[in-house]
Amino acid sequence: MTEVSAADFVPAGAGIEALRAAAQDCRGCELWEPATQAVFSAGPDRAQLVLVGEQPGDQEDRQGAPFVGPAGRLLVRAVEEAGLAPGDIYRTNAVKHFRFTQEGPGRRRIHQTPEMRHITACKPWLVAELRLVDPVVTVALGATAAKALLGPAVRVTRDRGTVLERDTSLGPRRFVVTTHPSAVLRTPEDSRDEAFAALVADLRVAAALL
Repeated sequence: MTEVSAADFVPAGAGIEALRAAAQDCRGCELWEPATQAVFSAGPDRAQLVLVGEQPGDQEDRQGAPFVGPAGRLLVRAVEEAGLAPGDIYRTNAVKHFRFTQEGPGRRRIHQTPEMRHITACKPWLVAELRLVDPVVTVALGATAAKALLGPAVRVTRDRGTVLERDTSLGPRRFVVTTHPSAVLRTPEDSRDEAFAALVADLRVAAALL
């Protein structure tokens, strides 16, 4: 099977706004076809902190902005409790199109985790973003983001809340891995406060680097 990539769609020398516009025409994998639109990023393009999630969800796909659904609202709470200002953070996803199936009455759209081929195909967008923003620290929210940023050897349960330094095209850069806020929402109610507190604690590790 021919390997596909977003690389052919990423305009050379483009700023964030130009990348955001160009992403709407990306055909680097098949996810563009059923999705409403590419969901690129939000936040200042010279932020000290970048949050990278998995992919847009149903609400993000419909509205065209990242982290606007229930998980995004929980993330805002966690960011604020960690002592950070949400408006100062650049937010994006490892995969820019919503991967889903449609089943059952009303054909509800059900989230599907992106495969490694989707993460790899979409990575040129993420690389271009991080090169432009060049944050002090990048936080991977969940396993998909961790794979995209740091490779498959990183494990959220083992590596979360620690500062990981990696060599990049810009030199050594620092990363923190934590759970995705949607995982907190999926936690049984009697353990959800504990899961939320753990997310906040990991974000405070990132905040301390700023």
